[in-house]
Amino acid sequence: MNYFIIIAVFVAIDQVFKYLAETFLKPVNTFPIIKNVFHLTYGQNTGAAFSILQGKQAFLIIITSIVTIALIVCLVKNYKTQNRLLLISLTLVISGALGNLIDRVRLNYVVDFLDFELINYPVFNTADILVVSGVIFLAYFALFAKPKISR
Repeated sequence: MNYFIIIAVFVAIDQVFKYLAETFLKPVNTFPIIKNVFHLTYGQNTGAAFSILQGKQAFLIIITSIVTIALIVCLVKNYKTQNRLLLISLTLVISGALGNLIDRVRLNYVVDFLDFELINYPVFNTADILVVSGVIFLAYFALFAKPKISR
């Protein structure tokens, strides 16, 4: 399985959704899918998760770039281990990090558009879903899997 093709596909999907949000959602700001439960709400986040580090784009770009490169090196080194859980988790995190990194470099903010109003959760995007899913799988791998890892 070529994980780099999967990364490219996930990044493309993320960027298409963000383009659609910029094009169609930005003018109306919010569109209820299920009123008071789930809306598509346009947002521009100049910070990181939960809007921390607002306005620190250069710092976030540098840190994201370093972490992403390190994760790519880890993916390449572990490619032959055939531990799919590790490889999939790295693929998801890298995909999400690259999706948001592209926004930061191109727009100077990250486009957010998924809004669960029912639980008053911050607006987020597809790249965030990829990162969180990948980190959950990576945590499971670190806690419960016992295969060899190349560092």
